[in-house]
Amino acid sequence: MTREAFIAANRFGLGPRPGEMAALARDPRAALTAQLDAPAPPSDLPDTAGALDIAETSRAMRAAGRKDLDGDGHPDNPAHELYLREVEARFRRCVATTAPLRERLVLFWSNHFTVSVARGRILPLAGVFEREAIAPHVTGRFEDLLRAAALHPAMLDYLDQTRSFGPDSKIGRRRATGLNENLGREILELHTLGVDGGYDQADVIALAEILTGWSVVEGGGGAPRRFGFDADRHQPGDKRLLGTRIREGGAGETGDAFALLARHPSTARHLATKLVRHFVADDPPAEAVERIAALYLRTGGDLRAVSAGLIGLDAAWRDPFAKVKTPWELVVSMARALAHPGADAEIPLVLQRLRQLGQPPFGAPSPAGWPDRADDWLGPDALLRRIDLAGDVARRVGDRIDLGALIRETIAPVTPAPKLRLIEGAGDLASGIAMVFAAPEFQQR
Repeated sequence: MTREAFIAANRFGLGPRPGEMAALARDPRAALTAQLDAPAPPSDLPDTAGALDIAETSRAMRAAGRKDLDGDGHPDNPAHELYLREVEARFRRCVATTAPLRERLVLFWSNHFTVSVARGRILPLAGVFEREAIAPHVTGRFEDLLRAAALHPAMLDYLDQTRSFGPDSKIGRRRATGLNENLGREILELHTLGVDGGYDQADVIALAEILTGWSVVEGGGGAPRRFGFDADRHQPGDKRLLGTRIREGGAGETGDAFALLARHPSTARHLATKLVRHFVADDPPAEAVERIAALYLRTGGDLRAVSAGLIGLDAAWRDPFAKVKTPWELVVSMARALAHPGADAEIPLVLQRLRQLGQPPFGAPSPAGWPDRADDWLGPDALLRRIDLAGDVARRVGDRIDLGALIRETIAPVTPAPKLRLIEGAGDLASGIAMVFAAPEFQQR
């Protein structure tokens, strides 16, 4: 096992399972590139239509006076039950996958296009959003990913697009109502151009007008809510976005706008900066950012090519400790190290620990998603909680684990020999396991 295998398994993966680093050591970059072609795993959880039905059921129950359903821990809340199933399925996928780079990309892009259960109505939709809007597109074209994410019911609801009406639309004139700019603003600021990407308030308004009509639409006559485009909500007329005329075309305007945004140099630079920060360093090297941005533009936003380009960055392989694992990555990497696929995982306990560490699943505090810098995850209190977690896990599994094997399969390639001997000579097995999981070599990636 080698230092490069360690980086491949941790920075590009989700922590090594037993035997993974040995397999990666033969040719780490080629092995990672092969993972990009792994298919999205199947799921037996409800699709978007099914999740919307569950959301509708929960909404109806609350409307009928079940105020207790506002508490996400209520056992009779079907939305919360689905949320728990989604968290469990996500945990199992991440722990058991043989293509961890692909799962890391799903997590990255899901965070880039955040929908959060911090808004309770998103509770049954966040998991299916990740499975259906994000996962199938992480190695496709960014333009397709943008469309799938931005127009998914979870995003439309999360960013209040359901409240947006063209002021001059049929419904807008009748209700004397108007635009909600949230979705248009976040697409420009967070999803595409970036806050310094060269747009202004007029562009926000133009994109908000273009997006009018896309909504989770109330069904008539007691029919369930449906997703689609309602021309009666759409603002008529041509629009001007980033100096480009978007001709009136109903739903088709959105495709024209997304194509313009996806191919923009500011989008290339914004996405490259985030990707290099995630895979290389908190302060992304300018040369690496420029290289990935140029690759993005040259390939028309081909995310497989961009991901392969990240693997090819020499800067990504220089420092094995350039990044810190988020709480989700830490918990998953522990389970992978223990060869535990999550089959008997106590998901409520996992949720409790993740909340204590500050990262409840699908629960980012804002549309900007979870932060991606060490300073955001390593305050004094957070460090103590991480050490407590290491000790708790060690006590639970200590009698089932070979400490020597655990060390060899995780931190050995990058840990000084004296420190390894200290861990191996721990007073008891649980203490040794806790020392492995609390070590900086395990906490960092």
